[in-house]
This record gives sequence, structure tokens and C-alpha cells, in this order.
Amino acid sequence: MYRYTDFDRQFVHQRAAQFRDQLERHLRGELGADEFRPLRLQNGWYVQRHAPMLRVAVPYGELSSRQLRQLARIAREYDVVAEGPFKGQGGYGHFTTRQNLQYNWIPLPRSAEVMELLAAVDMHGIQTSGNCIRNITSDAFVGIATDEIVDPRPYCEILRQWSTLHPEFAFLPRKFKIAVSGTEEDRAAILWHDIGLQLHRDETGAVGFQVFVGGGMGRTPIVATEVARFVPWQQILVFIEAIVRVYNLYGRRDNLYKARIKILVKAEGQKFIDAVHAEFQAILADDAGSHEQLIPQAELERVSACFVDPPGVQARAALDIASLSAEPGYRRWLERNVHAHRLSGHRAVTLSLKRVGIAPGDCSASVMEAAALLADRFSQGELRVTHRQNLLLPWVQEAELPLLFQAARAAGFATPNAGRLTDQIACPGGDFCALANARSLPLAAEIAERYQDLDELDELGDIDLHISGCINSCGHHHSGHIGVLGVDKDGSEWYQLTLGGSDGSRLSGAAQPGKVVGPSFAADEIADAVEAVLDTFKSQRAGGERFIDTLRRVGHEPFKLAANAVRTSTARVPA
Repeated sequence: MYRYTDFDRQFVHQRAAQFRDQLERHLRGELGADEFRPLRLQNGWYVQRHAPMLRVAVPYGELSSRQLRQLARIAREYDVVAEGPFKGQGGYGHFTTRQNLQYNWIPLPRSAEVMELLAAVDMHGIQTSGNCIRNITSDAFVGIATDEIVDPRPYCEILRQWSTLHPEFAFLPRKFKIAVSGTEEDRAAILWHDIGLQLHRDETGAVGFQVFVGGGMGRTPIVATEVARFVPWQQILVFIEAIVRVYNLYGRRDNLYKARIKILVKAEGQKFIDAVHAEFQAILADDAGSHEQLIPQAELERVSACFVDPPGVQARAALDIASLSAEPGYRRWLERNVHAHRLSGHRAVTLSLKRVGIAPGDCSASVMEAAALLADRFSQGELRVTHRQNLLLPWVQEAELPLLFQAARAAGFATPNAGRLTDQIACPGGDFCALANARSLPLAAEIAERYQDLDELDELGDIDLHISGCINSCGHHHSGHIGVLGVDKDGSEWYQLTLGGSDGSRLSGAAQPGKVVGPSFAADEIADAVEAVLDTFKSQRAGGERFIDTLRRVGHEPFKLAANAVRTSTARVPA
């Protein structure tokens, strides 16, 4: 993991102190709500439906057990409603698809204390909101993947430091998200980001980036466009600066719905790409001789030194892990939640946060502490936050898998559903978010209730179910094999169903948005519609075919007909 320097720690503590001063002036009435709003947003503080929401950055998903215990303390002591109609709510955090953690119930007057607690463990909420470059995300298997080309973490960290409080890019036309992948398979959904970076080596072994720009979901789902085949790593900050500068100059600020860079790229096409390359060359020309804009080799080496294997971790003799235990459920857990590792004798293990009765990604204070304990005992004190809203232990010795299985099962982390239907992605939706048109969590709960049978889940195979409560697509419904979008119809909750989306992973195929099957479904129909789609899959599949492959082979029509047949009354179908 990256180790904070004295400068890094001084920086986040000063930021926390600055926020305390801003907050106190706001509470005294010296800073009005409109003046305070951009200040709190720059530190990750939203005002949601019922209470403030804090988003904490977990850069490229890496988290220590010490940090997780501090997050648990914040959940227990600060994320609690002490009075009013929601008394007793809170006490947990919510892990998001972009490797952040959100709290939904922290009172604003106590927010400065929370920022100081975060700074004490090298964490913050800086640039997790606002029209700026947000948290840099990557594959949860960074540094341990068997198909890794280049470890992206040093580049993610350099990019994080460069973009934090960058004076030129603090007020962009709209929010800006960057994802980096260093593996053969894209597990970071890079083509769905404003900038997606894919690390490669050329024929000489030199490292560089394939650069994609203009991806995004929302009301206009667009897959990113390649703008450069190979940018040498030394020049990548210059190239990203050129992209963001062109966007800052020409991105729309007159229409919130057309302000993302994807709209600019789609509208201008090659003109945008040409403008980026012209700006790139201009910056390099200005920098000729000094090389101040390039990443120095010494800086890459300094940062890379933070990402060596933990002390004592080394290759070991590979074991027949299936034979290590005869406990019921152990082999199924191995098949679903235990993953290959680049180091012989080691595995990565998913700690599932998907259980009946618990919203996807939600993690109570006690559950966080239990995960931290497992990380200390089995994974060198390290965890990862995954794109699918789970936790991952990256440094587990194969010989310890039976003990980890027992401990994970006792703590509720051993549900063997990684990649299955109930390993669903869902945003907080209308229960918390002020932007949501409908609730997403009740549907996620109903799907989890209906499909508890592990044999049935295994029969269905790998299926990506993604649920969003509004068009902003925080639940990534566009990239789900089955996607659900909450919409508002005359004050009532309705749900749009999409099929055939992909995040770009190996199992899902090329990144693409799903297709809408027809008019929206009422709240009491949508779970039945999902079930009808799954029943159609069972009847149409050939052999052990996966859902997405069957859908692509037979087309959408049989699934569409089955889903639409569940409607209880045509009079309820919205126009």
C-alpha cells in the first residue's frame, strides 16, 4: 500500500483544519448555505434526502485494517441518528462501485470531527464530490492478478497526487472520473469512464497507456473512444492534462445534462481527438529541455517502492486446496469466492457483503471490525474494495483457507455467490438519495429473498444484475446483463428493465449498454419481470450456456415477451 509521507499527512490534516474553520463559520451564520455548499462538496459532504452524506475516498480500492477500524469507529460513534423520526438509524457505511465508502447519517455539526478522524489514518473525502477529478479507481486484483501486464498502482497514486487540488481543474464543466487497468482483462470498467487507461508494453518492453475518452452512463450511455494507442508512461500526465484542458475549454456549462465530456467527444468526434493531440504537442514543446511536465524515473521508483509485496510474503508450494477440508460448503466457497493469485501458494478471497436482509455494499461497524480482524489474521492487514461492492483479502496463504472459511462463515462473509445473480450491484436509491426517482434497495432485497437456494444460483450461473434508483446510474444499470432503472411516473415508483449490457469484462464481452425491453413496470411487478427473464433463460439456454450468451444467441424478443407478460393491468402501463 502507499505510505503517506510527512507532507501527505500535513496536507490532509491542514485540509481537515480548514474544513473545521469553514464549518464553524457556516454554523455561526458567517457563511451562507450557497457559500458553504462548494466548500463542503469539495470535501465529500452532500446533503441528501434525510441527512448529510459523506463520501470517503479509498484510492484504487486499497484499504488497511487500521483504516477500516477507524471507518467502523466513525460508523458507530458518528453515523447515528439520536432523535427525531429516524432515531436509531445508521451505524454503518456503504461501499460503492467506485471503491469509496459513504455514510448517510452523520450530523453536519459533527462533520469536522469526522474529517480529523479520517486524517488520523491517512484518509479524506477530498474531491469525492464536485466538478473535479474524482477518486482514481482500478481493478481490485491490482498487484496480485495472474493476467497482470503492469501493476497500475504506482501510476494511480501519481495521478491521484497530481489531480488533487489541481488549480486548473477544480471547477470543470462536470464531474470527471478516471479508471486504470493493468491486466489483460478489463475488470475496472475503463470504457465506462471519462478517461479509461489501459497499461501495455510495446515490443521493446517499454510501458505505456492506451487512452480512451468519453465513456459514461447517465441519461446518455456512451462507451469511450480510443484517442491514443500508446502514450509513454513518462508523458501520461501531460496527455491527461491535454484532455482535461480541451474539455475545460469547450465542454458545455449551459446545460447540466450535456456537460459531461462524453457529449463533447460524441459531438466533435475527430475534431476533439485532434484538439487533444495538438494541445499535447504544445505542452511538450513548452516543456522541451526542462522535462518538468514529465514523470521523473526517480518519482516512479519512489512511489513504486510502496507497492512491493508485504514483508514475509513469498511464493510457496501450491496445494490441492479442495482437499484441505471436508466441511460442508467449503468447496462451493472455493469455487465462487476464492481466486487465483500470481504468487504460488496464495489466493485472493472475496468477503461477500451480499446477504439476505442487508443492502448490497452496506457494512455495519461490527462487520467492518470483523473484516479488519480477518485481514490482520489472514491477509497482512490489507483489504481491497471491489467494483461489485464487496471486500477482498489479497494475501491469503492456501494452507490457511480452511481456517479462513470457518472465520468468514462465522462473521457472515462466506456466502458463495461471487459473480452470481445475488451478487448484485445497487445504489442507495430513494431511501437515501435526494436525486433518486425510486427505491433500489427493496428490489435488491426481494431478489435476494427469492434466490437463496445455492443450487439454483449455480444453475443460473454468472449474471450481472445492476440496479439504479435514477438516471444518474450510480448502480451501473446500463452495464448489467440485467439492468433496472427506477423512474418516477406521476409520483409513483416505476422501473425500466434493460437486457444485454456489459462492463467490458472477459465473461461479459465488449462494453455496451443494455437495451430497454419496453414500458416501465410498477413496483410490485419488477421482481416478477426479472424472474420471468430468468425463467426464459432456463428454457432457452443450450447446455451450460451463460445468460449473456443465450441472450445474444436467441435475441431479446423471447425475454421481452416473457417480461411484459407479467403486467397485471395494461391500464397501468405508463405512456
